[in-house]
This record gives sequence, C-alpha cells and structure tokens, in this order.
Amino acid sequence: MAPGPAQSRQNTSADISATIRVAELPQQGEQMYALIHQGGPFASEKDGVIFGNRERLLPPFKRGYYREYTVPTPGLWHRGTRRIVCGGMPKTPDACYYTADHYASFRKIVP
Repeated sequence: MAPGPAQSRQNTSADISATIRVAELPQQGEQMYALIHQGGPFASEKDGVIFGNRERLLPPFKRGYYREYTVPTPGLWHRGTRRIVCGGMPKTPDACYYTADHYASFRKIVP
C-alpha cells in the first residue's frame, strides 16, 4: 500500500535540502530578511507570530521555535502566499526558510 499524504510529508520533514540565496529572494523577501535580523519594525501584525509547522515540512522542534513573517506581494491587498519562517531566537535565528506557495514547500535561506 502506498504511503498517504501525511506519511509522505512526515518522511520529508527533516530533508530541507533545497536552498535559496538571500540575493535570489524577491526584493521584498530580502527586505523582510533584513528586518527579521534587525528585530523590525514589521508592517503586518501577523509578522513574528508562532508558526506551528503543522505541515511537518521543516525540521521538528517544540512549539514556539518557529516564527513566520509576511513577504509582501506587490499589487495584492492581502498577505498573499509568500512567507519567511525562522527558527530560534527572533533577532538571531538558527535558520530561516522561504515559501512562495503558502507552506506547501520550503527552501532554506543561505548567504
């Protein structure tokens, strides 16, 4: 019997091998990445809220480890689908990940 979607996600949870360089992020992503490391200020009240990792695509850690930040999409009046999710301390995260598809996939941000 083939594994179901939950099993497939679980099997890939610790395998974040896809990367994206900071310079490859959209301009708004580069700006948000810099703001994260400065501690803000953030435009959205949702920026910095706990990210639950319910999709289990990121390495598993206790609740509260990950925080999410909106990467604005020009022309949209809502938050859109682009986010940066960082784990660890807010201004000095251990790792940050970019998603352009609202948590369906992640790429680790590297220098």
